[in-house]
Amino acid sequence: MSFEIVEIDGKIISPDLKTKHFICDLTVCKGACCVEGDNGAPLEKNELEIIDNLVEKVKPYLTQEGITAIEKNGAYQYDEKQKEYGTTLIDGQACAFINYEKGIAVCGIEKAYKDKVVDFKKPISCHLYPVRVTKIGKNEALNYEQWDICSAACVKGAQEKLPVYKFLKEPLTRKYGEQFYATLEYAFRNED
Repeated sequence: MSFEIVEIDGKIISPDLKTKHFICDLTVCKGACCVEGDNGAPLEKNELEIIDNLVEKVKPYLTQEGITAIEKNGAYQYDEKQKEYGTTLIDGQACAFINYEKGIAVCGIEKAYKDKVVDFKKPISCHLYPVRVTKIGKNEALNYEQWDICSAACVKGAQEKLPVYKFLKEPLTRKYGEQFYATLEYAFRNED
């Protein structure tokens, strides 16, 4: 059975969001998506000021290496190749905003949010992962990014039969609103 690309309000949604399954399994991956990769977490322009304003408040939630990287390089940097801002990395590897709990990389911003120290959960690109949003002219494309470090999440998602878009209900609603998510759910349900 093949599924069509769905377009809602200028957002082009890959059928992979319906056909692929996903549930993060931090006990297996140890938060590798915050540690691996060539770039920091992509940041939207409206998030830059938010990040600037919360740095001091979240420092108690970061590693000393992360604090040092932020103090030396700033909280984010512009990536010429990607043509976007991203969080600063520690020695070109882990996101400067992480910490570790029981050997698992966790987001210091999210920990501060849960403790009600800041009112920003985390960058939307992190919240939407494994979906990546790219600009196509005036439109946005939502694509599932399959990465081998998330193989356990794919297995767990398949066992629970949870499609990517259902796993990401909260961040999709956060970014695009309840009506968008309801329309997406309706479109995918009607493809069955």
